[in-house]
Amino acid sequence: MLETVGAMPSSAMLDAWRARVGAMRAMLGWPQGAVVARVHRGGASLAFTAPIDQLLTATEVNEWAWNSLVFETGAGIDDFDWQRAPGHPAAWDAASAHATLLRHAHAERNPALLALVAEARRRGLNLLVDDTVSIGSGTGVLQWPCAALPAPHAIDWHACHDIPVALVTGSNGKTTTVRLLATMARAHGWTTAHSCTDGLFVDGEPFAAGDYSGPAGARAVLRVPRAQAAILETARGGLLRRGIAPSHARCAVVTNISDDHFGEYGVYTLDDLAAVKLTVARVVDADGLLVLNADDAMLVRHAPAGVPLGWFALDDEHPLLVAHRGKRGTTCGVRDGHLVLTRAGVRHDLGAIAAMPLSHDGAARYNIANIAAAALAADALGIAATTIAGVLARFGARHADNPGRLQRWRIDGATVLVDYAHNPDGLRGLLAVAAGLRAGHGRLVLVFGQAGNRGDAEIGELAAVAAAARPDRIVLKDMPSLLRGRAPGEMPTLLRAGLVRAGFDATRIVDGLDEITAAHRAVEGAGDGDVVVLPIHTPESRAVVCAWLDGRSQDIQAP
Repeated sequence: MLETVGAMPSSAMLDAWRARVGAMRAMLGWPQGAVVARVHRGGASLAFTAPIDQLLTATEVNEWAWNSLVFETGAGIDDFDWQRAPGHPAAWDAASAHATLLRHAHAERNPALLALVAEARRRGLNLLVDDTVSIGSGTGVLQWPCAALPAPHAIDWHACHDIPVALVTGSNGKTTTVRLLATMARAHGWTTAHSCTDGLFVDGEPFAAGDYSGPAGARAVLRVPRAQAAILETARGGLLRRGIAPSHARCAVVTNISDDHFGEYGVYTLDDLAAVKLTVARVVDADGLLVLNADDAMLVRHAPAGVPLGWFALDDEHPLLVAHRGKRGTTCGVRDGHLVLTRAGVRHDLGAIAAMPLSHDGAARYNIANIAAAALAADALGIAATTIAGVLARFGARHADNPGRLQRWRIDGATVLVDYAHNPDGLRGLLAVAAGLRAGHGRLVLVFGQAGNRGDAEIGELAAVAAAARPDRIVLKDMPSLLRGRAPGEMPTLLRAGLVRAGFDATRIVDGLDEITAAHRAVEGAGDGDVVVLPIHTPESRAVVCAWLDGRSQDIQAP
């Protein structure tokens, strides 16, 4: 159970916190287990293991253990007025806190849940818990209200099983990889459910909208009774706040590691971020596959031992891929313009990269990496190479295949790109594609904005990437739904300052507009050879902008 404190604690304080957690667990009759304090520049993250049926009580134990120390060391009782509310364990009275926590634990305990957890673990089945308890997944799922659980002997275990599951995480390319892999699974003949930042889907049809890239989305997808396979986008925030929903999966993909969201939940460096993303390795089956990017130095450095690995790279002759194949490992890379998948020494030609719509004639290098990652994951799921190749030959030809991710329109002779690029590496890759599409003396126009939960240094880095592409015009946007603690207008102001610091001509900057107006302003006046780049970050704006572009375009992609 995790608690985050915002001040740098002393080692003596941490030792005292550990002792209080241990003593309270003993008084509550809980088994002893791991107690972890991770100190970072923003303070510390404090965690310990607790019974799965008493996690709410465990959060109270963690808060009490820390707050009681803070109280004793001089914070003063006035700082704890919020704890005087009924139900909070008193930081200033250990006996009273013990009594309160005993009442919490007694009310929350659920022996029937513990029995099911033990039996599901013994049988190697996924068990998911929220207001519902489910065992198995997809066509093999059984589920009950948490308050009305059967005894293990009353369950028809023959009806319970798991379906093939793949997790996809990384800094960029998650949603594209999820959609591509889900399409491959459908082409294999499976009814496929997937979760991503756009919602929840079964066979490509949505049944819930919103950002479902965390454990709640994973649970919903794994509980779809007709699903025969599940592809789960697994984002950083969900991993840090709630962990991983399934206890095991056939494969997991980490697309890449790049700087984003630094300062949240104790993550301040690329090494920190790699450690977070690579937690997916813990649930990969012993005979499964963890798919990693050999072109990413962080993933190469932190690749875990003890789990089967599959490596991909833009060059099939990458030294790591060559060495891995020498040990009969699975790889995927580009050779002579073709994507080649190799497993157990057998090579499979998946087709010419330039003929794969998602690659945009080979110009979208980051999408080539996503393609290779998805191919390895599909192979690990048991999907035939011919099926993988068939999907790669057509996926991305329609706007509906990958909405909001490197979509193209032709309007009045200009090329318009809509994408989700939201961090420096993502924007750098998108602008590289745009540079290759400019014709003659065509101009580059960029709509530019960012969510408010990035540090000033990250905002400056993003602005430097935009300035380095030397756009002819930058239209700043403000996104009220993504302020995340910032004041209205603050993000465009910071971005403008960052652009000017990076040497961009201030007279070429159009100041903060809402996302839809900014897109209209950028497209209006564009002509032959121009490229207009529209990173659109909110689903609502994207739907409006894409519909408007559909109505104006001499289309490059089919609807």
